Amino acid sequence: MRATSKVFYSIATYLFVSLIVYVIGVNYVKDDGYMYGTEWVGIVGMVLAMLLCLMLGGYLHFTDSRSDIAPEDWEEAETEDAAGILGFFSPSSIWPLCMTGSIAVLGLGIIFLYFWMIILGAVLLVTSVTGLSLQYGLPKEKH
Repeated sequence: MRATSKVFYSIATYLFVSLIVYVIGVNYVKDDGYMYGTEWVGIVGMVLAMLLCLMLGGYLHFTDSRSDIAPEDWEEAETEDAAGILGFFSPSSIWPLCMTGSIAVLGLGIIFLYFWMIILGAVLLVTSVTGLSLQYGLPKEKH
């Protein structure tokens, strides 16, 4: 088991212990002599967060066991061992900024429940994701 899966398993364990303390605190601690009862939103949120960490930890455990040892898992590794090409990053792409703006429009539409803004944000988001995905797949423009 590698470090990445151990991190998510540890977070899931912490969330499980926190969930137990939360349930006991909500159900059995009285405030001014009145017991409020179960508070389901917090319980469901903590259970879902714990399950998300378990799923991520399981996925990382599954994929790490089928790959070579990474430099961050090797105890004698030096900084240079992880050097190399990490990926291709487009320095002059406008599409991440467009995606951020469209997510902001969509989020404001959801917050204020303006259906026209939700539709506008969804259309802008689909357009910007398509532009980002096809940025290098389309033929170049001729000036």
